[in-house]
Amino acid sequence: MYRTAEFVTPKHPDKICDRISDRILDYCLEQDRDARVAVETMGGHGHVYVTGEVTIKSDKEIPVPHLVDEVLGEPEIFDETHTTSVNLVKQSPEIGRGVDSGGAGDQGIMIGYACNHNEEFVPQEYYLARSLCKHIYHFFSYDGKTQVTIDEDHNIIAIVCSFQNADSGQLRYLITTWLEKIDMVHLYDDTTHEFNDVKVFINPAGDWEQGGFDADAGLTGRKLVVDNYGPRVPIGGGAYSGKDPSKVDRSAAYMARHIAVDQLMKGGIGDIDEVFVQLSYGIGMKEPIQAIIQTSLGEWDVSKEYDLSPQGIIDYLDLKKPIYYKTSEWGAYGNGNKWDKCYQENT
Repeated sequence: MYRTAEFVTPKHPDKICDRISDRILDYCLEQDRDARVAVETMGGHGHVYVTGEVTIKSDKEIPVPHLVDEVLGEPEIFDETHTTSVNLVKQSPEIGRGVDSGGAGDQGIMIGYACNHNEEFVPQEYYLARSLCKHIYHFFSYDGKTQVTIDEDHNIIAIVCSFQNADSGQLRYLITTWLEKIDMVHLYDDTTHEFNDVKVFINPAGDWEQGGFDADAGLTGRKLVVDNYGPRVPIGGGAYSGKDPSKVDRSAAYMARHIAVDQLMKGGIGDIDEVFVQLSYGIGMKEPIQAIIQTSLGEWDVSKEYDLSPQGIIDYLDLKKPIYYKTSEWGAYGNGNKWDKCYQENT
């Protein structure tokens, strides 16, 4: 069975919007640890639109245009001047009363996952797609995408790579250096200068220079599969960026990942291949409706093993800090965050 995953750079239009939303969130948390934030961003072609709900205990006006400029200040994003439109209102008091009592900020389903494929505990095809994307981005910090297909033995079958301002020859060379870096140099023949047993597609539509917001519009939350674990693992449906931790879409998803890693370590990496965790909440509820773990050893309820109240999750993972901007760049999992570690590592 073949499995494929893709990854995109922080300069992809959708990721730019994620980064703007999370930069605004971090600013609000810097002013007020209890800030309620749900910010959405859409941008492209010289314009950025920011809307959503913010309730914050601060006399300072949120400098949204300045925060947008911080993200867009890199010339690779906009080749022209841009305008920013802002429409932020306070959180609905009807939603707020459920959160004020310690309940979830919304209903939702959250999926956590961990596997023994690599040191990041993420699916191998996702791990490879992100690794290649980071490798090329180090040299070409522009809009770009990678895609990797593997077989059931984790052999690389196909690679797709499209990067702004990088010609095909440069990308070809960087793929070979990446293969050497991950100890798969056998996939390239230095003598014939050909790839072995792997299909490689480099800038399939041709080399390109117009990217980022100059080529496409972006929207917060539209790279949800990239933010999670790739298409192999189901997603609950809630996006992360721009949401404070009272929104269980984000905080409980992080906790589900932590539980998955913790259970993988408890069960023994050699004995369990992968762990799935599913949590579900109702708005205003202090405990999950469901907290199920699934492994090759069976399925069981974990609601008594962890504090899964929204406030308990926030306290345990220390989620009221302005930590979110960095999470919007290279995916939410496998980057050494607290939720990527088992219980013993966090105590």
